Amino acid sequence: MASTVRVQAPIGQRALFITTLAVPLTGWTVHAVSLHRKLAAARKDPLTGLLGRDGYTAKARQITDRYGDAAVVVLVDLDHFKQINDGPGGHAAGDRVLAATAARLTAWAGSRGAVGRLGGDEFAVAVRIGRARRALRLAQLAQLLAQPVEVEDGVLVDVAASVGAACSDVLGTTDLSVLQRAADAAMYAGKHTGRAVLADRSHAVVPSINGRRAGRSGTSTLGRAA
Repeated sequence: MASTVRVQAPIGQRALFITTLAVPLTGWTVHAVSLHRKLAAARKDPLTGLLGRDGYTAKARQITDRYGDAAVVVLVDLDHFKQINDGPGGHAAGDRVLAATAARLTAWAGSRGAVGRLGGDEFAVAVRIGRARRALRLAQLAQLLAQPVEVEDGVLVDVAASVGAACSDVLGTTDLSVLQRAADAAMYAGKHTGRAVLADRSHAVVPSINGRRAGRSGTSTLGRAA
């Protein structure tokens, strides 16, 4: 009965009634979207325990905004990872290597850094490092990632990683997307060299195909893997 009365009410009253219903519905929708974003940000990669892409991005932006010129963004790509997956240990060995890499990156970044697995064998780190310690820290990272990984029954698997880094003070921006693009270009500029490559301004504008093509000009190499 009540609904019939409302439907037959004047247009103005019906509009008010619909609006009254829409307000709590809209509020719930906004809440649901916000909750979904928070859950996505908190969601971690089940294999490595690292932040997923959304969670990493949110925390990395906090770091770049907070630390400004001291913020460093690092991208890491494991070299020849398919060979590990296709080797005697199979995907179990590959999983061990991914987990070990995640643990090493977490230890290197420290409790205040952000470490995420972007997908497959690609990782990202955002951390605060002062200019005076930057070269040493990146060299240490390259060496750390090159250490063999024990996969099963004491069997060691050789690993290698390409590392590219971008710094806010060098590029003149704290924009995470710019820093990551430059770090990605630097990483591919030094692919398979065993060295961490520090991006300069040219890396932020390197022409790319699917973000995976970078030139070698203007690179600065830091450290050498053991």
